[in-house]
Amino acid sequence: MFLKVIEWATNAPDIVVWKYPVGNDTIERGSSLTVREGQAVVFCDKGRMADVFLPGMYKLDTDTLPVLTKLLSWKYAFQTPFKSDIYFVSTKRFTNLKWGTATPIMIRDKDYGAVRLRAYGTYAFRVDDPYIFLKEISGMSTEFRTQEITDHIRSLLVTGLSDAVAESGIPVLDLAANLLELGDAVCQSLGKRLKSSGIGLTDFRFESVSLPPELEKALDETARLTMMRGTMDVYTQMAQADAMREAAKNPGTPGSAIGAGLGLGMGMQMAQAFSASASSTAPAAAKKPSAGRTCAACGASVAAGAKFCPECGQPLAAHCPECGAAVSAGAKFCPECGKKLR
Repeated sequence: MFLKVIEWATNAPDIVVWKYPVGNDTIERGSSLTVREGQAVVFCDKGRMADVFLPGMYKLDTDTLPVLTKLLSWKYAFQTPFKSDIYFVSTKRFTNLKWGTATPIMIRDKDYGAVRLRAYGTYAFRVDDPYIFLKEISGMSTEFRTQEITDHIRSLLVTGLSDAVAESGIPVLDLAANLLELGDAVCQSLGKRLKSSGIGLTDFRFESVSLPPELEKALDETARLTMMRGTMDVYTQMAQADAMREAAKNPGTPGSAIGAGLGLGMGMQMAQAFSASASSTAPAAAKKPSAGRTCAACGASVAAGAKFCPECGQPLAAHCPECGAAVSAGAKFCPECGKKLR
């Protein structure tokens, strides 16, 4: 039988390469080849890849099969019938493919040294060069699915991820906040390696990056202590109050002595607090002026130690040199002991 129309009508979502079932059929001059959008076709003769066709409709003749014409030694024109392997390659974008690290990846961090990381996420790719892809990856397989290319990409992932993290310079603790940038870096790093296989890595995303349990526990403890640092006095006083309460419930036990000690410590703290409060108010009290005397003549207030009234100018009362009693100005004898003053 002669093949009149060659096409791939049904395209499964996970098939990358599909070999057209030629069987015992042959291709004759003028046969029609239909290549839909998202497809490419490669003709092969005895394992040797020849012509590549991009989306469009073609009539197979000498002009449309230049490489195959040369391989089949057609010196003058298309000779029929002939047989050839025909491979349809899907060039669409395969998305939402899962990836993950089978074993932890060793990363050198400037703060924590060597750290083991686990990560997982999604990626997308397409076949950019069908000729190279068939030559390097799928070969002459009858069918090639995304699962097989996923295994190939995963084998390159460990090296690509380690290099990307090292080149990005992002600290381990900041990875979670920079997953988008890290994904772009890995995509660029892996893309260079996959390009030689005819594959274009169009997207690479992280969904999660996990640290070793020991490091996560240490980080949680550090965060807890940091939160408590500003309120450590409050926590101490609460602990002391709880100890005193428990000691009061169990008098005469060793715990009561401990509680008493804690209570004493708390009392000392309170005493220090009151002492500090009193000392802060002492200067104000010292600055308060002391009460003075009054003038016997006019009744005006007179400062302590003054000898004359600032209002009327009268001499103020003196003191008896014998008994120290206050005497009025001009007195000749002390009213208390009778000593002669002048």
